[in-house]
Amino acid sequence: MKLTVMGQLNKGMQKIEARSLIKDVEKQLESLKHHLWNGNITQALRLIDSLQLILRDDTMSVERKKLLKAVREFGGYIATNQQFIPDYGDRYRNDETITTSFVESAVNQVVSKRFVKSQQMRWSQRGAHLLLQVRTQVLNKELRIRFQQWYPGMSDASETELRVAA
Repeated sequence: MKLTVMGQLNKGMQKIEARSLIKDVEKQLESLKHHLWNGNITQALRLIDSLQLILRDDTMSVERKKLLKAVREFGGYIATNQQFIPDYGDRYRNDETITTSFVESAVNQVVSKRFVKSQQMRWSQRGAHLLLQVRTQVLNKELRIRFQQWYPGMSDASETELRVAA
């Protein structure tokens, strides 16, 4: 989504900035999207640095300043979260799931229903957060491992009991 916004900001500069700058930024954004899709974070961060150099100027339009700010913020986001950025290209080539929209939709439905004030049992933000952590561990098949860390005597035979509890 942030790449789409940056693309729109770039298109918004067409009447003000040189056509060569617009095309160069557009090309860089496409390349950035490709590298992020394929999990090449190092190259993506280099492209973000390059974009910042291309956009930086002594006399900048308001639109150009907005785009530069968006690129800087995106670069900070990518740098901070680089260990969590998956290689979607690899997942796609291996027929693995590349979207979590179905999970996010289910979570949003459940959480929003429970946060409605007319509900008998309304969740606190902390309670909802803890429940989502448990559900995530169940979906990732990590809950059993966590319980075995807490309770070393827990055997594999009680897997059915653990599923019922979750």
